[in-house]
Amino acid sequence: MARNSLNIRNIENIKGRTGYSKAIRPARRAVFIMLAFSFAVFLAIALVGIYKQGFGRFIDTLTSLDPWYFLSALIIIFVSYSIRYPKWSMYLRRLGVRIGTWKNFVIYMSMYSMDITPGRWGRAIVSYTINQLSNVKFAVTFPAVVTDIFTDFLGFAVVADAMAIIVDRFVLLSLFLTFLLMVPFIFVYIEKPFVYVSKIHRRWKRRFGALKRLDVVFDTARFYFKYNKRLGASSFVYSMAITIPSMMLNGLALYVVMAGFGVPMTPNQIPVVLFIFSSSLVLGMVTGIPGTLGVTDAALIGQLQYFYPGIIGLGLASAITIVFRIATVWFVQLFGFSAFIYTLKYWKD
Repeated sequence: MARNSLNIRNIENIKGRTGYSKAIRPARRAVFIMLAFSFAVFLAIALVGIYKQGFGRFIDTLTSLDPWYFLSALIIIFVSYSIRYPKWSMYLRRLGVRIGTWKNFVIYMSMYSMDITPGRWGRAIVSYTINQLSNVKFAVTFPAVVTDIFTDFLGFAVVADAMAIIVDRFVLLSLFLTFLLMVPFIFVYIEKPFVYVSKIHRRWKRRFGALKRLDVVFDTARFYFKYNKRLGASSFVYSMAITIPSMMLNGLALYVVMAGFGVPMTPNQIPVVLFIFSSSLVLGMVTGIPGTLGVTDAALIGQLQYFYPGIIGLGLASAITIVFRIATVWFVQLFGFSAFIYTLKYWKD
């Protein structure tokens, strides 16, 4: 890639709304592709339910959902994402960035418009918006984006491990998946591997001029590690105190959806539902598939039947999964994209 090309990694050449639009085009394209893929996954799940129950019975099952329960689930999900904002605000304060509360909140929510990009890297769009508002370099705020993603993933893992212990199911598997999920982030937070690769890059680019095109990546990474130190260990403790309750709220949304389908639910089943929810997501995250699409859906269907034998069959499990994933994928994309559109007003040619 040429150094003067517009790319989401290269903040220096972005000028105004037109440049911004070009810079995020790869992320936007990825979102549309994954939304199409998610629709294909939902269709595949529906076909499984139809195969098991027949078309008419499956449609009856799918439409048996009480709409008020579904609305309640959407509200819970929106609240669960909204209450994560204080940790984002804290990150920016630690990094020395000052933005008005409303603007900062909308910018934060716009991150979720890119949640189904590979590795959620599309969330980096917020660093461009902040740059336009305050002239703060991309690399200064990018550590906040990475930390927000990391604590989200860690929150799911902690909930999954805790609930596995409570329900006494798949404890070792849950701990192993958590370990696999955390390994990539070790390299993001430990600078020594980057320093080693950077030395190799400097040595080899003298022989291969094309490697100079990676200079902007290494420059950004150097800034990243410099400013990441400002966050400090205490920011992670504070973040997890917010993230874990937020993740549990997401799990409660699954509880509400199940109740909306007429599944008899009692409070003592909450740990089971939270485990089904969190472990299915962790399993999907370990695969690295954007939006955990396909893997998490299959895990939800399987675990709903495993933990509720004789109550939830394949057809009902498919219907619950479709509705819940619409709420946690499509709905999240909807309010994230709405916030993203709003932030475009901050970009002026």
